[in-house]
Amino acid sequence: MTDEIRENMELIGADGVHVGTVDRVEGGRIKLKKSDAYGRHEGHHHYIELGFVAGVQGNKVRLSANADIAVKLEEEGSGKPVDL
Repeated sequence: MTDEIRENMELIGADGVHVGTVDRVEGGRIKLKKSDAYGRHEGHHHYIELGFVAGVQGNKVRLSANADIAVKLEEEGSGKPVDL
């Protein structure tokens, strides 16, 4: 499924709510664009582990968790969880 994930695809939660926009797949994680990820990027990228991807549908990557949970699963570039 990794080869189906492309730049500028919308990342959505299982509930269909927008989580972010794909920058690229990097090191087993989806790197989100700084400018669009639940409005919380503060000038740096966040990442979502590929293991949370439920599927790819058209131009959307659907996660296995709802958006409100998915943002809690985001990581910094170092792999540390994002402080909410």
